[in-house]
Amino acid sequence: VLAAQSIGARPRALMLRHILPNIAAPLIVLATFGMTSIILLESSLSFLGLGVQPPTPAWGAMLGDGRDYLSTAWWIGIIPGVAIMLLTMSISLIGDWLRDLLDPTLRGK
Repeated sequence: VLAAQSIGARPRALMLRHILPNIAAPLIVLATFGMTSIILLESSLSFLGLGVQPPTPAWGAMLGDGRDYLSTAWWIGIIPGVAIMLLTMSISLIGDWLRDLLDPTLRGK
């Protein structure tokens, strides 16, 4: 950045060419971690009955409702849990793929 400033690069060019590529990967990791944390927090609160109210569907509430029927109709409780797991893992893997794609230190590998 200092070398680009010394030859007279504009601040906008500095931001777009030198700073933004170096902060894109950590920002993507933080964003995907935040998204998965929010999904898990909402489903946990809904499971405990502290989330959205009953007319609104929520995977955590579906898990809580299916808890009573695990011995007779296991799919009522298992399918929302699998959906939560697949969604959070998918978001994490997409974020990891984007980080690998946009990280300037990994571009030559």
